[in-house]
Amino acid sequence: MVPRRTFSGAMLGQSIRMFTTSVVCRSHYEEGPGKNLPFSVENKWRLLLMMTLYFGSGFAAPFFIVRHQLLKK
Repeated sequence: MVPRRTFSGAMLGQSIRMFTTSVVCRSHYEEGPGKNLPFSVENKWRLLLMMTLYFGSGFAAPFFIVRHQLLKK
């Protein structure tokens, strides 16, 4: 009989660790606070306006929906 080679938990963990560290080493992203966000935090007034619009629209939506339903005939 030929013995089958199987991955043990340690070998699997080691190969995953080697892969993730090689991916991190090859990445060329900017580092620092706010660089990994999908929006800019450089201009605080633009950020304030965008956050107000985003959260304000979520807050106002139920009121507009209720108003629409009450005005329907």
